Amino acid sequence: MTDDMMALRGLMEKSADADLLREMIGFAAQRLMELEVTAKTGAAFGEKSGERLAQRNGYRERDWETRAGTVELRIPKLRTGSYFPGFLEPRRLAEKALAAVIQEAYVQGISTRSVDDLVPAMGGSGVSKSQVSRLCEEIDEKVQAFLTRPIEGDWPYLWIDATYVKVRQAGRIVSVAVIVAVGANTDGRREVLGLDVGPSEAETFWTEFLRGLARRGLRGVKLVVSDAHEGLKAAAARVLNATWQRCRVHLPPFGRCLRPMRNALAHAGKSGRRVVSAFIATAFAQEDAAAGQAQWRKVADQLRPKLPKLAGFMDAAETDVLAYIGFPKDHWSKIHSTNPLERLNGEIKRRTEVVGIFPTDAAILRLVGALLLEQNDEWAVQRCRYMTLESVAAIGDDPLVSLPIMAA
Repeated sequence: MTDDMMALRGLMEKSADADLLREMIGFAAQRLMELEVTAKTGAAFGEKSGERLAQRNGYRERDWETRAGTVELRIPKLRTGSYFPGFLEPRRLAEKALAAVIQEAYVQGISTRSVDDLVPAMGGSGVSKSQVSRLCEEIDEKVQAFLTRPIEGDWPYLWIDATYVKVRQAGRIVSVAVIVAVGANTDGRREVLGLDVGPSEAETFWTEFLRGLARRGLRGVKLVVSDAHEGLKAAAARVLNATWQRCRVHLPPFGRCLRPMRNALAHAGKSGRRVVSAFIATAFAQEDAAAGQAQWRKVADQLRPKLPKLAGFMDAAETDVLAYIGFPKDHWSKIHSTNPLERLNGEIKRRTEVVGIFPTDAAILRLVGALLLEQNDEWAVQRCRYMTLESVAAIGDDPLVSLPIMAA
């Protein structure tokens, strides 16, 4: 404690008045982090203790934006587990992006109830266009740098999903697709790789989106996981030379149904649909690829006499629905659906619903891009990999050669 007091006294003596507050904030923050890490590890820095729970592993630099200015922090790292200072605001950039979008909407005269209520609450009354412009420029630079960064290494898995938001275009309110791509690399770590906004999910849009990722360096993709998008399936094969996995969770009759499937299942009745769902699910419970394929075909054949349309759908969907079983079994729970993106999409939906109607496409990219940047940072500081190195190494050069249906 004496050393800390001496350091603080020296800081006050040598700092100019204008910098004193910022320096004191930095000093207090660094001291607080040391106390938190000591409690988390069970021992002070350099202390030998039999009660130690974890070892330190250096520091990572981070700028902390405060009202007194930018404070440069050195956040302690741990060899096992992770540490993030409790006093930091992990969603700060996203909150600023949300404020910028709302203020931009306010300046442009979009007087929805949510905007009118939120702007005064955020101190946005009398917001000038120049203030909005400066705030948007600051956020846009960070988001643009993140979304255009080079993609390095091989990425065997790519998950892509879309959510829809409303935007004002040429005096009309329309729904646009917000596309998010997340990949897992050969180190077993995942990152947000891409974001785009488009009027539809046609093949031309998907092709340009994937080509953009390829131009930034995306390579080594073996499996693309998404909902039922035939356009994406074709684009993935053409641009990435990758296999497409149709999201199993959203496969009829488990999730969102296509019209032919609704018609086919209507003959089974409510109780019958539950039985059919459970019956089809037995194919997903098999221990290996061969057994999964055999059970899928067995179920289709048993349903064929009473539900020929459903059986026909199963025949046509077999390759796309069971693509994941040609990969390491440790990965099945992560690659059979777009579920790894559900939490991320939920957060995007929660934030975008606050705005309601976006004034421009750029405002969508600003807010969603800020959310993705922060999520990517959180994944980066996590000590545990999303997939183990051993399981990723098992993918090999061509994991699908063992599947007769894939090779046919």
